[in-house]
Amino acid sequence: MPAQAVADTQIDILTTERARLFALLGRLLVAAPDARLLEALAALRGDRSALGQGYGALAQAAAVSDSVSSEREFHDLFIGLGRGELLPFASYYITGFLHERPLAELRGALAKLGLERAEGIAEPEDHIATVCEVYAGLLSGSFDGGPAAAEAFFDTHIRPWAGRFFTDLEKAEAARFYRAVGRLGRTAIEIEQAANGLPA
Repeated sequence: MPAQAVADTQIDILTTERARLFALLGRLLVAAPDARLLEALAALRGDRSALGQGYGALAQAAAVSDSVSSEREFHDLFIGLGRGELLPFASYYITGFLHERPLAELRGALAKLGLERAEGIAEPEDHIATVCEVYAGLLSGSFDGGPAAAEAFFDTHIRPWAGRFFTDLEKAEAARFYRAVGRLGRTAIEIEQAANGLPA
């Protein structure tokens, strides 16, 4: 196989893994993991890289968690009585308030992609789960736009705040299982920031 073809294949594999990682983060941040997902996460294997260590920590956290405790933890972190410990919205992290300009800008970006909020969803679209899922869709090719659109989406809607959110999640008082989710997310954002900063 020619060297360029090998390089292109490696890039495709890397992009697929990035998409899977952000899809996983989106899934874990939209709802608590059920028993089946916890079992699958417990089987993850890490390595010595920062990302591999993040996967390993998530596997260890999943192995000692159950669906009841993770549901309670999710509630305490993100829902609470009145509000959870964290507010996982871009508007809040960027402006200090909900329903601000970052939400309007994201809605415009989603409209260009042909995406609309699903019926029955109360949360604003600038939820961390939504932006992770959209980024995963752009990386995987599920949404049109290609690498340039994915990079632009990351720079505009993820880079300004998601790293701080994941750091806060990693340190949250109510976090047990989700401490490992915070670590994995923080590491993923750091890697994306470094990669997106490289010259083309």
